[in-house]
Amino acid sequence: MARSISAAELGIALKPDDDISLFKWFIASFLMGKRIQAPIAAQAYKVIVEEEGRDTPRKLQHCTARELVAMLGRAHYVRYDETTAQRLLDLSAKLNAEYGGKITHMREASDNRQAFEKRLGEFEGVGPKTIEIFMRDAATVLF
Repeated sequence: MARSISAAELGIALKPDDDISLFKWFIASFLMGKRIQAPIAAQAYKVIVEEEGRDTPRKLQHCTARELVAMLGRAHYVRYDETTAQRLLDLSAKLNAEYGGKITHMREASDNRQAFEKRLGEFEGVGPKTIEIFMRDAATVLF
């Protein structure tokens, strides 16, 4: 089994009520939750968030699918790149529209961890693996 990459290894310091760090980890978890090697997913995260500065749902939503495909390509994240790009845009749009762009608002709207995980699973392309990766590091600051 492939070794998983932690938030800390990506330079993400998760803190309670820190929506930017939580969003960064959500994006990284989303990318690593696909059938792709973790180092490639980590590189894609670095290109999108660190090099391109798309570190909030609003900033991510304001790029095109074509721009995102190009960013994924730079990281050699070429499997499912078109689908992944569109789902990242949809994820940002949903987070902005339903939770004011804040994962902490999603947490506040959830009665417990199970309800929060159910909300995570309502994002297109977020399945059990992505939720598992995200919660592995985020649960301690969210609950």
